[in-house]
Amino acid sequence: MKKVLKNIVSVLSWIILIFALIATIFAFTADRRNGVTSLFGFIPMTVESDSMSPTFSVNDLIIDREIDDVTALQEGDVITFWTLINGQKVRNTHRIIEVRRENVNISFSTKGDNNDIQDSLRVYPADIIGKWGGIRIPGFGAVINFLRTQLGFCICVIIPLVLFFLFELYKLIVVIVEIKRPAAAEIDEEEIKRRAIEEYIAEQNKRSENASEDNKGERQRTLINRE
Repeated sequence: MKKVLKNIVSVLSWIILIFALIATIFAFTADRRNGVTSLFGFIPMTVESDSMSPTFSVNDLIIDREIDDVTALQEGDVITFWTLINGQKVRNTHRIIEVRRENVNISFSTKGDNNDIQDSLRVYPADIIGKWGGIRIPGFGAVINFLRTQLGFCICVIIPLVLFFLFELYKLIVVIVEIKRPAAAEIDEEEIKRRAIEEYIAEQNKRSENASEDNKGERQRTLINRE
């Protein structure tokens, strides 16, 4: 039972470590890419509005893929891109409703599934972050946003890493103790044998003394009877 529990704890600790490392990679790559995280071409994005409802909703996590060839994009594709809203540069994820090609130039008109009108600004290749591949995890975007805060990074990354290394240190100490234990057990066994031998010899000596006294008494009684 102890061995099973030990294996379960070991597996959980490795899962926590892997999660912490992935979260760390996400955090650092996001800082270097203006807040956009990319891991092997996959881009996790947190949905920040209901403009694409019911396709996905606020705080859902969606996974985009980096785009090698923007000319392959077509109407109906959902893309994430940089745009201006109220004078601020922000990320937006909407559906392409028109592809416009002018000579070698290409641009896109987009619209949220839940919006009545299309976006006022066209999207150009330099603005595009990635294309949504259909993966959506409801509500998990809030977790990713929390990981990007200092408190979230501490709770979800630093503390699990510390606990993992403490657990591994405990396992190392247990292994060292187990290695030393056989030698101590062997010493105890030799001591037990020595004491047993001493007790046996003492018991035999005592029996010999008792036998001698009995023989002496028997001889004395025999002499008395003869007289």
